Amino acid sequence: MACYDLFNGDADGIASLQQLRLHEPRDCKLVTGLKRDINLFRYIEPAEGDRIVALDISLDKNREGVERALAAGAEVFYADHHYAGEPIESERLDRHIHTDADTCTSLIVSSLLDHVYLPWALVGLYGDNLYATAERMADRESLFGHDREALKEMGTCLNYNGYGFDLDDLIYHPADLYRRIRPYEDPRGFMGTDDYRRLRTAYESDRDAAEQVGAEEERPEGAIYLLPDEPWSRRVNGVFSNDLARTHPDRAHAVLTPCGEDCYRVSVRAPLHRKTGADTLCREFPGGGGRAAAAGINELCREDLGLFEQRFFETFRID
Repeated sequence: MACYDLFNGDADGIASLQQLRLHEPRDCKLVTGLKRDINLFRYIEPAEGDRIVALDISLDKNREGVERALAAGAEVFYADHHYAGEPIESERLDRHIHTDADTCTSLIVSSLLDHVYLPWALVGLYGDNLYATAERMADRESLFGHDREALKEMGTCLNYNGYGFDLDDLIYHPADLYRRIRPYEDPRGFMGTDDYRRLRTAYESDRDAAEQVGAEEERPEGAIYLLPDEPWSRRVNGVFSNDLARTHPDRAHAVLTPCGEDCYRVSVRAPLHRKTGADTLCREFPGGGGRAAAAGINELCREDLGLFEQRFFETFRID
């Protein structure tokens, strides 16, 4: 009998797994990767009696693998907040999927554990740009001032580490980053390490570079940014999108990064004051998906760029 921990390589996925393994320590095979590498069931060969945890990865994108695992006799615990498609019915599937725009997987897991490890849930919430929910939960934990800002920074840095076009773009492989974090019951313990300082320094450098880029097109309902084809832009495009959303909460944003001669990687953020439309827009294009407030397209063909721009402004038009 084997056990597998499948998790998104961003702040939410890592913070979700950290809570579960603090609650129930177990050495499982770690299956993760880039933030957008979410079809993780394809990397395992489940057998009868295996135990699989799946965190912060869309059930819709993993449907075939989940059904294969269940048919083989494996037990699957699934927690997520992305679009799931049609439900899968099985006694061996423990399903906790909530797609509300103000929640994330680490908060779902925290609720299941009676919020015993709430600071880790805050790391996931801040990393997923769910600041309003994070602030409410921080009030519950009676966290103020420096502690709250430190968790916010850590969530941003962990999220930043998950973005890239290949693993060589990342500061740490997400599985390696999780192993470095695992000893710390409180995230503030990890903040004093050289590992965290290295990650924070890289993030600050890449963020400063992104802030020098102006919008390609800007309207009241939204703005589109095109980053240069550089390693730093491949790492920072997601958190840069989040920064833009917080700075201009009434408009949508799309950040495009070249992923070859004829395509772009796209990050879309709906307006923070109306968190809808990002996922449906991105699913109109091959390789698109995500959630209502934040979504993306893995490879947008250059020939579809004009159509994407048209649909972007139509989707977020202010009536």
